[in-house]
Parts: sequence; structure tokens; C-alpha cells
Amino acid sequence: MSRQDYAAAAAAIRTPLRVPAGGGLDLEELVRLGTLAANSHNTQPWTFSLEAGAILIRPDPGRRCPVVDPDDAHLWRSLGCAAENIVQGAQAFAHAASVSVDGEVLRIDFTPAEPRAPDALCLAIPRRQCVKTAYDGRPVPAHQHDLLRQAGTVGLARAVLVTDADMRAGIADLVAEGDRAQLDDPAFREELTGWMRFSDATAIRTGDGLSGRTVGQPALPDWLARPLVGLMLSGKAQARTDRRNIESSPVLAVIVAAGEGPETWVDAGRASERFQLQATALGLASAFLNQPVEVPHLRPRLTALLGLADETPQLILRAGYGPEMPYSQRRPVRSVIRAPGADPARQAPPALPAGD
Repeated sequence: MSRQDYAAAAAAIRTPLRVPAGGGLDLEELVRLGTLAANSHNTQPWTFSLEAGAILIRPDPGRRCPVVDPDDAHLWRSLGCAAENIVQGAQAFAHAASVSVDGEVLRIDFTPAEPRAPDALCLAIPRRQCVKTAYDGRPVPAHQHDLLRQAGTVGLARAVLVTDADMRAGIADLVAEGDRAQLDDPAFREELTGWMRFSDATAIRTGDGLSGRTVGQPALPDWLARPLVGLMLSGKAQARTDRRNIESSPVLAVIVAAGEGPETWVDAGRASERFQLQATALGLASAFLNQPVEVPHLRPRLTALLGLADETPQLILRAGYGPEMPYSQRRPVRSVIRAPGADPARQAPPALPAGD
């Protein structure tokens, strides 16, 4: 497998939106857009069921990350990201979409609407990616800050753009502290490395996980990389990297929301996806820095730093002018579609090979 093979596989599922010439609502095409959404560790922790005029999204328990996400908050935020892509895509099929959460089911219902051309956020879906490298530091115009703030407001969730230098420094400190706490935890390291895809062949075969290609690292055979990964992961080194990344990012945003639970988490995910789609439409790169949300003792400090009263921080994003990096992989659309009522865990994550 080569760099070109990797790029071709990632591009195959990221083709522009396909709208049938004869019209009609293509639910499978909307699911494809949903699978392109941001999600934790690229676990793609979702299954989709199709009904007449509706798509149901359920958690896939086999793709949970119980160490970094013990209450499944990131899982539900990931489902919210997928739902937002579907909501944005529905307009191209002359339908409006409404999102609701009922127990363990996220439901998207479609109703006919006036035909209109896909807007900038819809067109950005195949191009959105998390660019985890440093950006070039150029300032983002003030009116684009306003567009990002507006895009990041959905239901119970809203985007707080952090411009104060002391507050930015405080968030950078919390991110760095979170890096050290997480990477000093053997359980976190084991869970993280379990989702790493070191070789192109493994990344393409599984269609999921964290490929080094996306951060500019070379592909390596699994048999060589896995024994070395412990030496590669350093909390201190990651803290330095993330500080530089924050310094290079003119936009720093925190998605905050009222309450906790699936409905709140879905709205937070939708808000973060809209923020990233708007950033993409503006020619900006974006990425997550969620350590202060994930490490329990840091989240109250972030809440206090932001001066929040009835809301809590859900996700942290940075944005700026950065390079286009290789895209992450996705599983085939039909592999994530389940018959209504089917067990979402019936298809476990693919086993990793001993070597390539």
C-alpha cells in the first residue's frame, strides 16, 4: 500500500453530494454525509436505520471509549455531529430535517421544503477535516468570527469564542495539564493506541481509527510501530505541541451547553460540526483540543475560567489558516446501516492484523 492508495481510499467516500436527477430523498446518500462527520478517535460509534421519511442513529457499543469517555458524552456528541451533516444535506433534496432524542435513539425526520441550492455548509461536508498540525497564525477577520459564533449555536449549545489573551493562556495551561494527565495513564494509552492505524493497509482495511498520515507521519508496518508506540507517546512532548498549536490558531472556541445527558451532548456535537463546516467554508482549518473537558478535575477549572453559571464546557476547538492534510478513513456506508430493530453491536470492530 502507498500514500496514493491511502489518499484514493479516503477520497472514494468523500465525493461531492450526489442528488438524483429525478429528485426524491436519498436516505443512503444522507447517511454517507453523516459518516463524514467528526467523531472521537475516528471510532465512528454509530449505526443508522432507515425508515420512511426518517433516519435513526444509535450508539454502537462495540466502539465505545470507556477510559476517555466513561459516560458516553463524546459518543453522543459524535452522533450529534453525524446528525448535523444529515440536516445540512437534506436541503439539497428539498427537505427540512428535525432532530430529536428518545432514549438510546437519535431520530431525524424529514419534511418536504422549498427546493434550493445547497448552501456553503452543505457543500463543505466532504471537505471538512480535523487538521491537527500548527496553523500559520494569520488573523481571521472579525466578521468571520461572527459567522463561526453563529454557526456554533444549536439548541442547548453555543460557541464561546475566546479572544482574551489571559483566558487563552489559561486554556492552553489546562490543555497541557490534560495532556500530561492522560498520557501518564496506562489505561488511556492502551485505549488510544488500540485505535491507532500505523500502516496504510490497516487504515484502509478497517476504515476507521487514527492514521499517522493525518498528522504528517509516515506509515509504518504494524509489527514495527506497535512496540515503539510507548516511546512515541509523551505527555510533556504533546503538551509542548498543543501549546504551539494554540498559539498558531487565531480562533479558539469552547462549545458550552446547559445541562448534561444525550440531548445536551447531541446539541453540542451539532454545534461543533456546524462550527467546523463554517470554518471549512471560510477556508479555515480546525481541530479539537478536548483534554480539559475529558480530565475530570480540569473541567470545573475550565468552567470557572470561562465564568459559566448554568452551562458547562462540552468541546474545545481551534481554527485558523492551515494546510490540507491527508483525510481520515471511513467505513463503507452499507456497513453502518442496520435493519430497524437490529442489534447495533452485531458487527464488531475489525480485528487488527499481527503485521503488514
